[in-house]
Amino acid sequence: MLTSCDEKPIEIIEYLEVNAYNLAGDWELSKWNDQELEEGTYMHISFSRSDRSFRIEQTFDAFSQGAPHVSTGKFSIYTDEEAGAIIRGLYDHDAGDWSHRYIVNDLTRESMTWIALDDPSFVQYFTRL
Repeated sequence: MLTSCDEKPIEIIEYLEVNAYNLAGDWELSKWNDQELEEGTYMHISFSRSDRSFRIEQTFDAFSQGAPHVSTGKFSIYTDEEAGAIIRGLYDHDAGDWSHRYIVNDLTRESMTWIALDDPSFVQYFTRL
């Protein structure tokens, strides 16, 4: 934190490199396309850096019908010269690849933003659990 006389502290945000180590752990979808999630709905995603696996638990798709739907699989991260860090996933038993590849932006210890590579209007905001 930096301060000067009679001014509010300036918060310095530490952005992290997008890699499996910094993504590892549990995240919650907090906003989708600038909209809060409906009450009672959620999506949690957990990343394991050791084997590049993920686990998604969510309640807002056609499969869930009010009960959590769990999907597992593997993820990978690569860098595109123009777009930056991209994450993609492959489900173990569901529908193959994730529906999008995502540009990972503004990764901090507490939050990150995903933007669909093929549809920049599709934006997801995550917070760490």
